[in-house]
Amino acid sequence: MLPNTGKLAGCTIFITGASRGIGKAIALKAAKDGANVVIAAKTTQAHPKLPGTIYTAAEEIKAAGGKALPCVVDVRDEQQINNAVEKAVEKFGGIDILVNNASAISLTNTLETPTKRVDLMMNVNTRGTYLTSKACIPYLKNSKIAHILNLSPPLNLNPLWFKQHCAYTIAKYGMSMCVLGMAEEFKGEIAVNALWPKTAIHTAAMDMLGGSGIKRQCRKVDIIADAAYCIFKKPKSFTGNFIIDENILKEEGIKNFDVYAIAPGHPLIPDFFLDEQPDTTKKMESHGAIPELKEETLQPPPKPRSGAVEETFRIVKDSLSDDVVKATQAVYQFELSGEDGGTWFLDLKSKGGNVGYGEPSDQADVVMSMSTDDFVKMFSGKLKPTMAFMSGKLKVKGNMALAIKLEKLMNQMNAKL
Repeated sequence: MLPNTGKLAGCTIFITGASRGIGKAIALKAAKDGANVVIAAKTTQAHPKLPGTIYTAAEEIKAAGGKALPCVVDVRDEQQINNAVEKAVEKFGGIDILVNNASAISLTNTLETPTKRVDLMMNVNTRGTYLTSKACIPYLKNSKIAHILNLSPPLNLNPLWFKQHCAYTIAKYGMSMCVLGMAEEFKGEIAVNALWPKTAIHTAAMDMLGGSGIKRQCRKVDIIADAAYCIFKKPKSFTGNFIIDENILKEEGIKNFDVYAIAPGHPLIPDFFLDEQPDTTKKMESHGAIPELKEETLQPPPKPRSGAVEETFRIVKDSLSDDVVKATQAVYQFELSGEDGGTWFLDLKSKGGNVGYGEPSDQADVVMSMSTDDFVKMFSGKLKPTMAFMSGKLKVKGNMALAIKLEKLMNQMNAKL
């Protein structure tokens, strides 16, 4: 973990979406220095699945050693943004740092994304970031520190990251384009940068997206808070950068990243928008948007032998038991393309379970579409289902929680395949 230096004592930091998760973690890190934190978020009453409000966050910030100003702000409402900025300046005398953290996500393709969800992502992510920046910039210009930090990714134009969730990518890249433009526009006056995690970060929102089983494959929010703190310590001349959390912490001398892991030693999910393979990486030369490549990148395994799908299902069938069926209670259908492809099923509802070629007798709870090569790799542990889904190799329709249950079952079978 990165130690506090006291650098942010007396500074005012305005953070959107700071009532929980990454925003709150950055707030608490700054509070330990004695910073003034403006909590600009819309949660005033706790959500049953997303704990935390602007008021509970304020209490935690005070307990950590900072001063807090909770403000009700929906970043889609320009007047609420402006009111919060005015209150912050009135209470603390100015604004030194802005963190654009508020974000909306829907990992759905074009035909499955309702217009209101498109509007939400565009208005929160891109427009909200733009308007909050606009409101804070006149005050940031008067600060000796003067940083804007957007929680957004490098502008990676690999079509892979547009294919499965085009609207989300456009909205998130809008935040990154604000960095690109404003860094140039306010060069010498305000440092404008983006920060993005190398791996998935565990938050309550992540649990809602991926289910509770995803937690062990994530890092804690502390790694983002420490990386943000590193950035805030840098001069105004450090601008226009697309920073990966792990990379900047390595530059600070951090070597042990297990301290940030939820489950040290457990494999981590790479985050969106970062290519693992060097041949698919597209570099933004002037802004160093290349993430560090994973050291443990696997070489692609050879193509499976003929009949590999049938053999895989045979091994799966031998692994079935009443306990597995009782624990899973789901019917899976696989639409496989390529050699040995077609429709296959895995019935983990009927007594004893069953597998076979063709459609299941009962309607499938989950339909998974992929190539036969990827199917065999997935069941043999060479391709993680979560990564296959995030990279577009696996398409899932139906109950996502049941899809995650299957991933656990695959892990148990890996040794046999």
